[in-house]
Amino acid sequence: MPKQEKGENIEPIATNRKARHDYLITDTIEAGLALEGPEVKSLRLKQATLVSAFARAERDGLYLYGLHIAPYAFNTLTALDPLRTRKLLLKRQEIKRLTSAVETKGMALVALELYFKRGWAKVLLGLAKGKRTADKHESIKKRDIDREMRREFREKFKG
Repeated sequence: MPKQEKGENIEPIATNRKARHDYLITDTIEAGLALEGPEVKSLRLKQATLVSAFARAERDGLYLYGLHIAPYAFNTLTALDPLRTRKLLLKRQEIKRLTSAVETKGMALVALELYFKRGWAKVLLGLAKGKRTADKHESIKKRDIDREMRREFREKFKG
């Protein structure tokens, strides 16, 4: 979750827990989403999944692919595709920086979290590099060792 500043209310919608397991996240950036009205209402009901969401640079900006927003039940407008491509709202300099970073071999922009911040839908993107299977095992082993050390530390100073 992004760092919450004083007076900000951040309402989480969805998280991509598998992304931190499959990728090594080197940098994160917050981006706005260009959405239609029924999509916002569906997000308010927390009906979204980020499992396979990623961003790709195109000629006029960054676009988010694979974000599934369930259709709003009371929609009176034309039906929207739940997996449609959505434009990411970023400053021009940020788009250039991320585009050049993604062009390096093995880097990708992965959606980590989706949330409302001050009433606006935001997505937290991670500049990621894919992990190999051995790296994943090492991450799990390190997490288990840290958990064991914390438990022993607690028991030592508790009694």
